[in-house]
Amino acid sequence: MTVQETPPVLSQLLARELPGTVLGLPQLRSLVQRLAAEPAAWAHLVRHDTGSRHFASLHRDADVDVWLLCWNLVDDTGWHDHDTSSGAVAVTRGAVSEATPRMGGPAVTRTVGAGRSFAFGPEHIHRMAGAVDGSVSIHAYSPPLWRMGQYSITPSGVLRRQSVSYADELRPLPAAEPPAG
Repeated sequence: MTVQETPPVLSQLLARELPGTVLGLPQLRSLVQRLAAEPAAWAHLVRHDTGSRHFASLHRDADVDVWLLCWNLVDDTGWHDHDTSSGAVAVTRGAVSEATPRMGGPAVTRTVGAGRSFAFGPEHIHRMAGAVDGSVSIHAYSPPLWRMGQYSITPSGVLRRQSVSYADELRPLPAAEPPAG
């Protein structure tokens, strides 16, 4: 994880966009769309040469958390939620895939390309991956992330949640059978 000093362009944009309170879904989506349209504020943080998914914190305060994520085809978050935070994603370059689990059937998967965005509530469980090498996305969460849930699905179909810090790298968890009981 890289934490950089907020560039002046980004500071000015955030001062205009952030109301000083927890953001709702429309506000989060608007924020990531506006940030995506200002590459001068974050383009210097884009990297695809780190050997794994690269992410950089763009902003964090009491109400919102903003990240830049760089994706290649091998990058996969695994199944996860954002605990009590709602979120929004804007794809600025390439494409990412998002899968949501469906009980009794295959996951519902969509590809979100450059120029597109989406938002979700804290109840949303998903898995994200790079759909194109060299993809970039902007993510915002409100309230700021502190904990997230990572999920594994056992071979017998049991869903298991593990609580992790927001600063931990999300990766697919190996499937494991639940303890005998």
